[in-house]
Amino acid sequence: MPSSRPLRADARRNRAALLAAAREVLLTAGDAHVEEIARRAGVSVGTLYRHFDTREALVAEVYRHEVAELCAAPGRLLAQYAPGEALHRFLLLLVEHAAVGRGMGEVLESIAATDSPIYADTRNEMARALDELLAAGVAAGQLRTGVSGRIVLRALGGICGIRTPGWQDDAVRIATLLYDGLRYGAEGHG
Repeated sequence: MPSSRPLRADARRNRAALLAAAREVLLTAGDAHVEEIARRAGVSVGTLYRHFDTREALVAEVYRHEVAELCAAPGRLLAQYAPGEALHRFLLLLVEHAAVGRGMGEVLESIAATDSPIYADTRNEMARALDELLAAGVAAGQLRTGVSGRIVLRALGGICGIRTPGWQDDAVRIATLLYDGLRYGAEGHG
């Protein structure tokens, strides 16, 4: 059981290295063997298990980091782009996120088979991020009213659930169609 004390600097570095190595292994190999993760992080397997009780706990933490980074994007996007364009870019980031999740596939599926709240929590975070972008777009007259982040996320979930070759290119095109549909009926669009 992890201590509530702050980690020492070397322990923080080891934890960060383990998370980075796990992400890399998951994206390239699609599976997370603890020996390979530890080797890439430059630590022992024992060090990995001092930070994470199980391989699944490590993958869940990598996934949480991915989602936290993704859900921080709306503020940055709204600072750079008009609300409608910010939403479009976020939809494309969600497709990219689905590709990362697909790389973690097998292990994430094993997490989903448990009572882990990771999926419910991350779905809620993504829906809130979408709600922020949708509200800004509606306020600017660039997006239609009456659509929630949860609905958009559900639509994207269906789009990104395609498991055929070329799915990501198709998902990008369909996400753009979804964006076009969200603009239809807005104050400034026909």
